[in-house]
Amino acid sequence: MSHALRISLLLGVATAALLLARTAPTRPRRTMRPGQAHKIVVIGAGFGGLEAARRLGRVPGVDVTLLDQRNHHLFQPLLYQVATAALSQDDIASPVRGILAAESGVEVLMEEVTGIDTRARQVVCHARRVPYDTLVIATGSQPSYFGHDAWQEAAPSLKDLDDALTLRQRILSAFEQAAVAEHDAPERDRLLTFVLVGGGPTGVEMAGSIAELAHDMLSHDFHGIGGMRARVVIIEAGPSVLGHFAPDLSARAADDLRGLGIEIRTGTEVTDIQPGTVHLGAETIPAGTIIWTAGVTATPVAQWLGVKPAHGGRVRVNADLRVPGHPGIYVIGDAALAFGTDGKPLPGLAPVAKQQGRYVAGAIRRRLRGRTRPRPFGYRDYGTLATIGRNKAVAEFGPIHISGFAAWVAWAVAHIFFLIGFRNRVLVSAQWLISYVTHRRGGRVIVPQAPSIRPRTG
Repeated sequence: MSHALRISLLLGVATAALLLARTAPTRPRRTMRPGQAHKIVVIGAGFGGLEAARRLGRVPGVDVTLLDQRNHHLFQPLLYQVATAALSQDDIASPVRGILAAESGVEVLMEEVTGIDTRARQVVCHARRVPYDTLVIATGSQPSYFGHDAWQEAAPSLKDLDDALTLRQRILSAFEQAAVAEHDAPERDRLLTFVLVGGGPTGVEMAGSIAELAHDMLSHDFHGIGGMRARVVIIEAGPSVLGHFAPDLSARAADDLRGLGIEIRTGTEVTDIQPGTVHLGAETIPAGTIIWTAGVTATPVAQWLGVKPAHGGRVRVNADLRVPGHPGIYVIGDAALAFGTDGKPLPGLAPVAKQQGRYVAGAIRRRLRGRTRPRPFGYRDYGTLATIGRNKAVAEFGPIHISGFAAWVAWAVAHIFFLIGFRNRVLVSAQWLISYVTHRRGGRVIVPQAPSIRPRTG
């Protein structure tokens, strides 16, 4: 396929995705009946929480309060592109108040939840207590270092914009510092070694993006400095990268990664991480940038509710996503341990959270109408995708497996479509097209990160 034809195809599919997303129907505002409102509190403005709040805000006789410690919704699947200078932070984040501006029945509060008083039916925050009749918890997940929390400073994870911007500063600074260390070959090699601990989708996509960034920067921005070569290493304890994909797609992804010059160390466990060093038993890898992409655990919802945490710290829920013993409380998204029709736990993916948010809104609406037995939640799997780099991706749609350019286009269209807001879809489409044509990234500006206003508590 010629380069011009590929660009034309990209323009066509991006335009189609934008038009399809733009034509989504709008609903009129509804008028609240004062003094008769059923109080619903939604914790978390991620995919599931936002979907639930949007739909519940349109229900007559319902008063919805959305709580989140940040004022924006973040499209986490593209967070790694902010960290590698492919996109800016505004491209993948949207103010929650702007998203819900048309929903007059939703109040948005920027508050950090610290607990839940189930007896008093109140959500406990730093500055207030928020009463509820029905509670929807969609707080997502947080990084898990499997008992080695001391590794966090040396190997930061990638869960929010602060993480992405900090990593971008480290990655870009590594090239600048390596250019200065002209006569110190070992230090230059260390600075230009990037180690990713974990070979899941985040680790694979991040590794591919770093490898392409390094190639483009070293060939364009540092072409006058000889001897600079980047080394990207993925360390995976399991037998393969993208282990939840079909074996043929996992093998294809590994081949594509190696084609980008990325080292893959499968069946290898990290025994220690110190600043600038990764230990693999007796082997040591000096590295200027270490990124943790190995695992996550649920936010402390089980602790808030006083229930026993299930696998990964999640809260086990019934088939209707309610917490056993707490009929007025729903848990969705990464914080919930829910099962599919095949009896397997549902993955922590954005489509799962969105469908659960939609389901919970409908279930609550039916309960308020007196229909107390909603159908069990059933997840509809539209497929799984992961990108490795330019023109390289894998996609699994049930028995249909595709890879290469076709899978990469499918991945790009899906991500454009699921972005929140027409503005973000346009910006991301434009950025990707420009980067595809020019092989350059526009976010290569190093800005030191100021400390957060509040420390994160999970």
